[in-house]
Amino acid sequence: CNLFVDNSARELPPIILEANPNWTNLFGRIDRRAFFGTYLSDHTMLKPGAVHRANGGYLILNFADLATKPGAWDGLKRVLKTGEVRLEDPMEQYGMLTPQGLRPEPIPVNLKLVITGDPLSYFILSAVDEDFWEMFKVKADFDYQIARTMENCLAYAGFVCAVCERQDLRHFDRAAVARLIEHGSRMVEDQEKLSGRFGRLRDIVVEADHWAATMDSRLVTGEHVTKAIDEREYRLNLVEERLREMLARGTIMIDVSGSVTGQVNGLSVMKMGDYAFGRPTRITASVQLGQRGVVSIDRESQLSGKIHDKGVLTLAGFLGARYGHDKPLSLSATISFEQGYEPVDGDSASLAETCAVLSALAGVPLRQDLAMTGSVNQKGEVQPIGGATLKIEGFHDVCRESGFTGKQGVIIPARNRKNLMLRQSVLDSVRADEFHVYEVDSVNEAMALLTGLEAGEREPDGSYPDGTINARVDQEVRRMGEVMRRFARAPETSDDKESQAPEDSEPDTDTAV
Repeated sequence: CNLFVDNSARELPPIILEANPNWTNLFGRIDRRAFFGTYLSDHTMLKPGAVHRANGGYLILNFADLATKPGAWDGLKRVLKTGEVRLEDPMEQYGMLTPQGLRPEPIPVNLKLVITGDPLSYFILSAVDEDFWEMFKVKADFDYQIARTMENCLAYAGFVCAVCERQDLRHFDRAAVARLIEHGSRMVEDQEKLSGRFGRLRDIVVEADHWAATMDSRLVTGEHVTKAIDEREYRLNLVEERLREMLARGTIMIDVSGSVTGQVNGLSVMKMGDYAFGRPTRITASVQLGQRGVVSIDRESQLSGKIHDKGVLTLAGFLGARYGHDKPLSLSATISFEQGYEPVDGDSASLAETCAVLSALAGVPLRQDLAMTGSVNQKGEVQPIGGATLKIEGFHDVCRESGFTGKQGVIIPARNRKNLMLRQSVLDSVRADEFHVYEVDSVNEAMALLTGLEAGEREPDGSYPDGTINARVDQEVRRMGEVMRRFARAPETSDDKESQAPEDSEPDTDTAV
C-alpha cells in the first residue's frame, strides 16, 4: 500500500513552508521505472507535494521563489479556484508527449495560502492579474520599524536573551542591551522608533559575543557591542575611505574655512548596497543678465532625476514669489554640483542651491565652514529630508581630518531634530564645542547663519530694510531689469534713420516749371 499523506496524529492544522516551490514540490509527482524499453508506474509510486501536506492547514510561499518556477503560479490559482489538486506530469501542461501511466483522480483540497513578498510585487500582481483580488482577500503589512516604548525595549532585551539561549552565547549586561537599543533607533534614524530588522540585530549579537570571547569577558558589555558595530562598518566603508582620502589630498575640492560668494557646501548620501554614508559636495551658482530663469547644469547634462528637477523649479518659484511681486525677474542663474559625475536626485540640496543663488545676487560671501541640507518650498520654508544623521557625520569627519577650528558645523531642518542618532565621536565633538549642529525653519534663518547679516522681512510697502540680504537681492534684481530694458530700447544709429527715411519722389512732369 501507499499511504499518501497522514495528518491524523496532528493536534493542530499543518503549517507547510516550501522553500523551492516548483511544480513537483507543490503538486506531487508520478514516479516511473524502466521496464523492457518502456516506463511503468503504479499507485505505490505516487508522491505528494506541499499542497497535499498542507491540506486542512496553511501553505506559506515566497513570491520571489514562486515567480521563477514555470507553471507554479498558474497551478496554484487553479487549485484555489477548483478546490482540488491533480497529480499531473508538468510536461503535459506545455503540450509535450509523456509516457502513459496512471491518471489519479483529483483530491479535494481545503487550505489557506500565504504569499510573502515585497510591496512592489503586490502592486504589480494587483494591477496585472485579474484573479489576484478574488483569491487573496487579506493583506498584512509588516513594518520594519516599531515604536520605542518601554514594552518594546523589554521585548528587545527578550530577543537578545532568546538568541543567546538558542546559540549558546554569552548573555548581555544592561549596558550592552541599551547599546543595541540605541543602534536599533539609529538603523531607522528616529529617536522614537526601533528597527524591526531582527536578522541584522542578531548578527550584531553574535559578533558582539565573539569580541567578548576575544577579551575573555564573562558577559557581553556595551564596549563589545560598539566594537561589533564598528568592525562591520570597517568591512564595508572602503569607498568612503577612498573619498575621504581624495578630499584630504584636495583632489575633490571642498573648503572648510573662509567665505566665498555663490558657493556653499551641500550634503548628500551615497548608498553602497547595505552600507550608506554622507559626503559634502560643493554647489556653486552664477547669475547673469538674461531671461532663462534658474538653470541646473546637471539637468541640462541629463545627470539629474525628476525630484531634483522639481527642487530647481521650486527654487525658481521661490525667487519669483519673493522678488517678482513688483517687477519682472530678468535674470539667468546657473547652479551646479561641482565634480559631480554620477546621477543626482532628491530635493535635499534645494536649500543649499537657494542660498548659493541668493549669495550670487546679493554679492555676499557664504561661510565655507558650514555645510547644509534641507528642502525648500515656494514660501521659503525649510522641509525635512532623509539621511540627516549620515550627512552630519560625513562633514564632521572631513572637518576632523583637516582640523577643527571651533566654528565648523552643519545646518539642518528643524523638523529633522528627532531623526538625529549621531555616533559617539560626533557627540563628543559637539560637547567639546569643536563642531556645531544648527537647525533652521526658513531660508532667512539659513542665510543669517551663513552670512552673519540679517535677512530682513518685507515691509508693508513691499520693500526690505536697508543693508539686509533680501534688500540687496531685491536691488540687484531691479538693477538687472533696468539694464535689460535699456538694451531692449537701444538708441537708433544714423544709418538706421537713413534706411528708414522715405525716398524722394520723381517730379510731376505736368506741373513742373
